[in-house]
Amino acid sequence: MYLDHQQPSEIKGILAWIERTGNRLPDPVFIFFYCIAAVVFVSVFLAAIGVSAVHPTRVDEFGNAIRISAESLLSANNIQRLLVDMPETFASFHPLGYVLVVMLGAGVAERTGLFASAMSGAVNRAPKILLTPVVALIGMVGNLAADAAYVVLIPLAGVIFSAAGRHPIAGIAAAFAGVSGGFSANLLPGQLDALLFGITEAAAETVLPAWDANIAGNAYFIVGMTFVFLPVIWFVTDKIIEPRLLPVSPQVGDEAAAHDQRESGASLLPAEIQGLKRAGFAALAVILVWVFLCVAPGTPLIDESANPEARLNPLFRSLVAGFLILFLMTGWAYGTASGSVQSHRDIVRMMSESMSELSYYLVLAFAAAHFVAMFNWSNLGLIFAIKGAALLQGSSLPDSVLLTLIILFGASINLFIGSASAKWALLAPVLVPMLMLLGLSPEMSTATYRVGDGATNIITPLMPYFPLILVFCQRWQKDFGLGSLAATMLPYSLLLLFSGIVMTVIWVIFGIPLGPGATVEFTL
Repeated sequence: MYLDHQQPSEIKGILAWIERTGNRLPDPVFIFFYCIAAVVFVSVFLAAIGVSAVHPTRVDEFGNAIRISAESLLSANNIQRLLVDMPETFASFHPLGYVLVVMLGAGVAERTGLFASAMSGAVNRAPKILLTPVVALIGMVGNLAADAAYVVLIPLAGVIFSAAGRHPIAGIAAAFAGVSGGFSANLLPGQLDALLFGITEAAAETVLPAWDANIAGNAYFIVGMTFVFLPVIWFVTDKIIEPRLLPVSPQVGDEAAAHDQRESGASLLPAEIQGLKRAGFAALAVILVWVFLCVAPGTPLIDESANPEARLNPLFRSLVAGFLILFLMTGWAYGTASGSVQSHRDIVRMMSESMSELSYYLVLAFAAAHFVAMFNWSNLGLIFAIKGAALLQGSSLPDSVLLTLIILFGASINLFIGSASAKWALLAPVLVPMLMLLGLSPEMSTATYRVGDGATNIITPLMPYFPLILVFCQRWQKDFGLGSLAATMLPYSLLLLFSGIVMTVIWVIFGIPLGPGATVEFTL
């Protein structure tokens, strides 16, 4: 199909500036390498002039406060640590194990077709009056399926909207807003939680070495985001976007619908329906096993000897393994019924393929691991956090104002760096310790980052799937250009950002728990 879209030079104003600036940025891997070079230079300079800070909680054997000094990364000890411990530095990078473990199972669930069928079935059964919120909700929940939500649900939403007599691009926009604008919103923790909290844990340990990540630490918050964002996407789609869209040519619409139905499978086959039933039984079985492990003799997932607030820690830390088993068993059950799995060899192949697709992430993780490690060795993050906390305490900014500024900052840099993990790996070493010293928990820091990160995903051409969404739209309207897509998604972005800020402020003011055992406040 001929794609008639605008060239970048034809786009005017802020969109052109964002595109030009973003295209000049290097790959995120090299951004980390440049940051490492900058940290080395700064560490040498600050160590030479004797910059230091008094740690607010640590004391020596005589009860005196410990002074933290800047360490030169070019010292003999740090050079030795870098070169000798390089394999250990990489392997001990917190997010790496979490992501690899979860993706072993998620890769099977995606490749058997479970995720695609589940999303297709959910959207197809939606009543017409609830079509928009159902598409948006499936989009947000579909983030558990990672890339599958982009390549399956978004074009399918156009087909479903067209079949219901509504504008197909409105369906694409609603699905895109749910999948990408509501990137962190969900009803369950998933891969993103494992990824972000691995980075959060590494940052929090600079202040409190014993702090352990809880993958469910934002569970209540992301459910709250889901129910806050849902009416926003519904309102913007039905009241702002769809009334302003140009009518679609019937001939073009028929061609696009036929193409997307062939690609997305708008209706489920009997074998796929049977597969979903089996996957449901498998999911129930896994959940029952986890419940049994919480109440069985010895309570393997409950530490009854710990303090009350720490008794559920084994359960929370088991959720990474839980998601592996959940995705693996449901995917396997679906595949045996649908025909996508013929033997255990297919399962092994799918797990291997899911690992091969993480090759770029492994390269990114190598660079990020060394940036985080070297930043910690230099003590710069802790010193900046201590001094930044003291400055903010002196400014007397309310927590709600401070977190609002952080959200806006995260939303701004999201226009230029697409990877959620890359941005958090850059920001967490400073933000997490600083907010801990101000009395805000690492879970609150992570939740705040997530609000800013998702809202601007849908308006930046640098988002990896932005060109793909443009192609989906051009199947229905050939002259739908880059500026058209950005302008369509801008109302979603602004209202999602505003509603996310309001929700965060309310959460902080009322001290609502962010997840099981995760509070807004933090006490050293």
